[in-house]
Amino acid sequence: MSKSFIRSSSIVSAMTFVSRILGLVRDFVIARLFGANELTDAFLVAFRIPNFFRRLFAEGAFSQAFLPILAETKANQNDQEVQLVINHIATKLLSVLMIVTLIAVILAPLVIFIFAWGFYFKDDSSQFHLASEMLRITFPYLLLISLTALSGSILNTYDNFTVPAFTPVLLNIALILSAIYLSQFLNNPIMALAWGVLIGGVLQLAFQVPFLRRIKKLPKLKFGHHKTLVTLKKRMLPALFGVSVSQINLLVDTMIASTLIAGSVSWLYYSDRLLELPLALIGIALATVALAKLSNFYALKDTKNFISTINKALFIAIILGFPACLGLVLYSKELIITLFQYGEFDINSAINTSYSLQAYGSGLMAFIAIKILASIFLSRGDTKTPVKAGIVAMISNIILNLILVQFFGHIGLAAATSISALLNALILYFYLNKQSIYKFDNALYKMLFKVVFAVIIMSIYILFYDSNIESYIDSTLIERCGLLFKSIVISASIYFLSLYILGLRFKDL
Repeated sequence: MSKSFIRSSSIVSAMTFVSRILGLVRDFVIARLFGANELTDAFLVAFRIPNFFRRLFAEGAFSQAFLPILAETKANQNDQEVQLVINHIATKLLSVLMIVTLIAVILAPLVIFIFAWGFYFKDDSSQFHLASEMLRITFPYLLLISLTALSGSILNTYDNFTVPAFTPVLLNIALILSAIYLSQFLNNPIMALAWGVLIGGVLQLAFQVPFLRRIKKLPKLKFGHHKTLVTLKKRMLPALFGVSVSQINLLVDTMIASTLIAGSVSWLYYSDRLLELPLALIGIALATVALAKLSNFYALKDTKNFISTINKALFIAIILGFPACLGLVLYSKELIITLFQYGEFDINSAINTSYSLQAYGSGLMAFIAIKILASIFLSRGDTKTPVKAGIVAMISNIILNLILVQFFGHIGLAAATSISALLNALILYFYLNKQSIYKFDNALYKMLFKVVFAVIIMSIYILFYDSNIESYIDSTLIERCGLLFKSIVISASIYFLSLYILGLRFKDL
C-alpha cells in the first residue's frame, strides 16, 4: 500500500507539475500581452465565475461525493451495476448543468453584477459590459469541465491517475495559443482569452473519452430513478458548501476587489496562481490519491490501511508543504518579477502582486491540510462535518475581509483568506479527534519538530545571504530564471540536508 500510494501520488504530482508549469507560461503570456488593468480584471472575473462553480460541480463537491459511491459499488456490486450507476449519475449531472449554463448565459450581466458589483458602479461601464460579454463565452466551460471531472473520477477509481492529472494541460495550451494567435484576428484582442477557455474545455473532455472506452466505462444517457442518486444528493448538497469554502473565500475577495483600484483583481489572481502551484503539487495530488484509496479501504473496512494512508499523506504534506510555504513568502518578489514583470506588466504591478502572494503563501500549509483532512470525512460519506468547519471559516473570512481591506487593500483580502483557512483546518482536525477517527501520533510530532527546525535554518540563509531584489529588476528573463533557480536549489539543499542531519531518511517513509 505504501509504495502504491507514493507511486500514485508521484504520478499525479508529475502530471500536475507539467500542467502548472504550462499554467505559469499561460499567465506569463497573458501578463506580457495584456498586463494588469481593467481589461484583465474583466476577463479574470468572467473566468473565475465558471471556475467557482467548477469547484462545486466538478473537482469539488461532486467528485468527492461521487467517488466514494462509485468505489463502494465497484467493491460490492457486479460490473453491470457499476455501469448503471455511472449512467444515471452522468445523465443527472448533464441535465442540471445544461439548465444552469443556459440561465447563466442568458442572465450574464446579472451574474457579473452579483459577483463583481464594483464594475457596475464605476463611471465607465465598458468594463462591466466586457465582463458580461466574456461570461457568455466562458460559462459553458462549466458544463465541459464537470463532465471531464466525472470522467476523471471514474478513471481514478480504476487506478488511472495519469490521464485526469494531465488533462488540465490542454486548457493551458488552448489559452496560450489563443492569446498569441487568435487575438490577432479579433477587434478586441482580449476576447481571445474567453474563446481559449471554451476551446480548452472541449479539448479536455474529448481527451478522456478514449480512456473511458478502453475500460468500458463510457457514460451513456439513462433517465429515470436510481437509489444512488438519492445518496449522491444527500452527500453533495452539504458538500456544495463545505469543500468549496476556499473558492467561496476567493470569490468574496474578487467581489470586494472589484470595488478597489484597477488592477486589484489581477494582482490577487496572479498571486493566487503562484499559490496554486505548490498547493496542486502537494495538497491536491495527495488528496486526490488519498480520497480514492481511503474510499476503497473504508468500503473494505480495512482500518489499518485507512489510518496508514492518512499518516502517509500528512507526512509527505509536512515535509514538502512547510518549505514551500516559506519559499512563497520569502521569495515572493523574486518569483513575481521573474515570471510576470515584462511588457504591459510593470514593476508597480509586480510589487503589489508580491505583497498579496506573501499573504496567500503564509496560509499554504493550512490550504494543504484542508484538502487532506476533508478527504478523510468524504471517504466515509460524511459531507456534513466539512460544512460545519466551512461555515465558521467563511463567516470569519467575510468579517476579516471587511476589516483588513480598510487598512491593507487587496493584501488584506489575501490575508483574511489565509487566516480563515487556518481556522478551517483546525476545526476539521478537532472533529477528527472528537469522533475518534484520527489523531496525530508521536511519530508525526517528531517529524514536525525536525521540519520546523530545518525550515528555520533555510529561512536564515534566505534572509541573510540570498536577498538582493535589485539584481532581479535589472536582469533579463534568462538571467532572472538563473538567479531564481540557483536560490531555490541552494535553499532546498540546505533544508533537506538539515533533515538528513536530524535523522530523517526518506526510505523510512
